[in-house]
Amino acid sequence: MSTEGNLARLDRVFARLDREPGRPTHIGVPKMSRHRIALLVATLAFYLATVWAVVITSWLVRLDWQVMFFRPYQQWPEIHAFLDYYVVLGQRGPTAVMISAWLGWRAWRQRTLRPLLVFGVALLLLNVTVGAAKIGMGRLGPHYATTIGSNEMGMGGDIFPSGHTANAVVTWGILAYLATGPLARRWLSAGSALMSLGVGLTTVYLGTHWLSDVVLGWVAGLLVLLALPWFEPLIPRAETFILSLRDRRRARGTSVGTAPVPARVGTPALLGPHATAEEEATARENTTPAARSARTPNHPTHPVHPVHPAPSPYVIRSERTPATPAGSRRPPHADRAPRTTGGTPPVRHPLPGNG
Repeated sequence: MSTEGNLARLDRVFARLDREPGRPTHIGVPKMSRHRIALLVATLAFYLATVWAVVITSWLVRLDWQVMFFRPYQQWPEIHAFLDYYVVLGQRGPTAVMISAWLGWRAWRQRTLRPLLVFGVALLLLNVTVGAAKIGMGRLGPHYATTIGSNEMGMGGDIFPSGHTANAVVTWGILAYLATGPLARRWLSAGSALMSLGVGLTTVYLGTHWLSDVVLGWVAGLLVLLALPWFEPLIPRAETFILSLRDRRRARGTSVGTAPVPARVGTPALLGPHATAEEEATARENTTPAARSARTPNHPTHPVHPVHPAPSPYVIRSERTPATPAGSRRPPHADRAPRTTGGTPPVRHPLPGNG
């Protein structure tokens, strides 16, 4: 029953993909053009330059310390409560849920899984690249710094680059990436840029990140968006694979749901609940393959007649054996001859002494 329920829910989810008319063909897929490749190379060079500037403890590290000592959260405490909630727009869990809900509706309207699959690929690239950089560089944050003026690299931290900032760039920028029109793409690009800029500066205001962490987070998220067209050929293959899995699961569930329930081997199914051992043995012999072939030797396709159930041991009242013998129910008397049901008179024997 649970398998049939799951199949029914999956059928409702994927039903839109099988409807007519077919999927729209006007959806443009971004390609890795020369302009995008040049922008990707320039962004990657800026990424490496930022990392190098922090490693050699350049002016960027000194700027980090100056901003940290400025303590923006003490300069403008009236906006602290608002920014505590605003920074959630850069957290991976809440933003992934919100964007997935929107892209799921887009997938339903467009009859394709592409929006959700592209978002999944983007999150995978983000987690791999940013997570590896965080662990590899091991920089401590402002609240855990040990030496003034130090870059705090290789200290076992996980702050560089900023995960909040990179996640904001990818999750909100994916809306512009998947936009179907140039006007919508421009507006969504501007909105996602402002969103990620605000999230990054909020982390600096709260003192959870260095300014260089935020800069590298912006660049890391932009690299993921620029590299997505390289993975576009995998999206149709993944969609085809998912739909084929759906079809196989549906076919398997249908075959399981319509299969007859096998009877217990060696037990006659048509016997009553109170059948005796002899009746069970007789019915079992009649239902063996040898007995069926003996009954229909020349007609292998002739239907086998079912074994009729044995009569119930309970009989009607008129067939029951009387509890007392037939005749009078009065107790016998010494001087009275017993009655008989036949017409022959009883034989009288003379008493001794009465010859």
